[in-house]
Amino acid sequence: MRGLGGASRAGVAGGEISWLRPKDICSSPRLFSNNLQDVPVKQGILGDCWFLCACVALQKSKYLLNKVIPPGQPSWTDESYQGCFTCRVWQFGHWVEVTIDDRLPCLGGKLCFSQCQTEDLFWLPLLEKAYAKVHGSYEQLWAGQVADALVDLTGGIAERWTLKDPGKNVEKEKTGVVLEKTLFRRLMNLKEQCVISCSVLDSRRGASELGEFHAFIVIDTLNLSEVSGKEIFLLRIRNPWGRRCWKGPWCEGGQGWNQLDPVVASELLSQIQEGEFWVDEEEFFREFDEITVGFPVNEEGQLQSLYTGKVLYHSQNLFGSWVRGQSAGGCRNNSSFPTNPKFWLRVCESSEVCIALLQKCRKYSTDWAGRIQNPTRLAAENPSLTEGIHGKNYQAVGLHVWKVEKKRFNLPKTLSAPPVVGTVCHSYDREVHVCCDLSPGFYLVVPSTFLKDAVGNFLLRVFSTGRISLSELKPPPTDTALCEELPAGEWETVQLHGCWKNGLNAGGSAFTARRHLDKYYKSQPIEHPSIIIPPGVQVVLIKLMTAISDFGFVLLD
Repeated sequence: MRGLGGASRAGVAGGEISWLRPKDICSSPRLFSNNLQDVPVKQGILGDCWFLCACVALQKSKYLLNKVIPPGQPSWTDESYQGCFTCRVWQFGHWVEVTIDDRLPCLGGKLCFSQCQTEDLFWLPLLEKAYAKVHGSYEQLWAGQVADALVDLTGGIAERWTLKDPGKNVEKEKTGVVLEKTLFRRLMNLKEQCVISCSVLDSRRGASELGEFHAFIVIDTLNLSEVSGKEIFLLRIRNPWGRRCWKGPWCEGGQGWNQLDPVVASELLSQIQEGEFWVDEEEFFREFDEITVGFPVNEEGQLQSLYTGKVLYHSQNLFGSWVRGQSAGGCRNNSSFPTNPKFWLRVCESSEVCIALLQKCRKYSTDWAGRIQNPTRLAAENPSLTEGIHGKNYQAVGLHVWKVEKKRFNLPKTLSAPPVVGTVCHSYDREVHVCCDLSPGFYLVVPSTFLKDAVGNFLLRVFSTGRISLSELKPPPTDTALCEELPAGEWETVQLHGCWKNGLNAGGSAFTARRHLDKYYKSQPIEHPSIIIPPGVQVVLIKLMTAISDFGFVLLD
């Protein structure tokens, strides 16, 4: 897995970096502009184009912006300002608060890393500093995947496709899923709702000005068939470098504009800002190698399907791990595959379902350039780990799902049959996922690493349009039990969350006069859209009497 990080210069420029506060950089610093989406982000001398592309998600969604940069924080004009900001980054299942001071790296009195095109705005360099703190240093941001940054800033999922058909002589698992043009057109219709990023992986003659291993942002699309009388589909691309770099037929003065009325051509050229350019669909598929799209997130924080546009109202998360000699069974080619962690997914109604496997990266000490220190010792300690991006190590992981039709089933027989859905191959990506339509019933979900005895922790996430229940299948006590029939859905858990609020529903214990204000959840029937609780289910309340607090409870079947 090669990271994207084409820097605007061929390395860190000469000169000594100084750490300046925004008030030292400009006279009237602001956190945001009135219209955030109209101010492009700009990459500095750090190769984190992948992160900047993901930051566009915050420009498109007020919900996400408030989630990542909580509103109401004192800034430079407030008397209560103390020189720090708090941001949130989604990390391995949780939103983590990160507090930083406002000193920013500068060269010659100006920001040397990421910034907004309008130089008095500072939300981007402050967020970049918080993200660097999460990763350990700015150097750790040099090269990465747009999909990973999108997950970190949205808590959602991002999909990647290759734009090149590998042909019959190339192994499919080395190329990824090829994006069909019909789906491509549908994705382009989502440009206002989500981030669409495209990447160049190989430097070719036509793309030499684009840089190598560099990520871009699709800003706009335009179908000019009615205007031109022929099929012309244009895409407006933004380069995080902030300078124009395209010399194709649709650049300023290019031959492509001769196909349009001069008035129309002039209007379209006037729309582009510094660092932007137009390409047609044929050019796009020829010169770019990959496209990454983040699932839209609505104002309630729920994901929407990239394929159907349906809201994935229901979600469940469970943590797990691969343990050497116990549950690190490797891929399906190994006889030990059945020992891998196994999970029950109960689908209560016909649903569109997305199942994601996120592995927790293992970080090691690195030097200033992100090179792993003592790599020989690392390889000796754990030869199953493959070096990833700047000290982040990922396993090659895969995910497979089988449907179980009856109440008891034979595990080896089930796993020897073709799964109903699975990843194309085991991938070194931080997260892999599958999206499909599932009918009601029980499903067995098995996350695995490619190599046997490859250890690691993971998070299994399921998003669905319909009601679901996710639980772990407890491992059998002995290896001989693998040959026996196992009960399907032997237990299930569903979690709900709520809160007690002062003056509304914080009624206290059963002995207080305000007990009637407490929030109730009935076991039968329940008035909650995400779950139906059958008779005989035990309800366990995690927190009891409290004045003002969050709470949750678990249902055990």
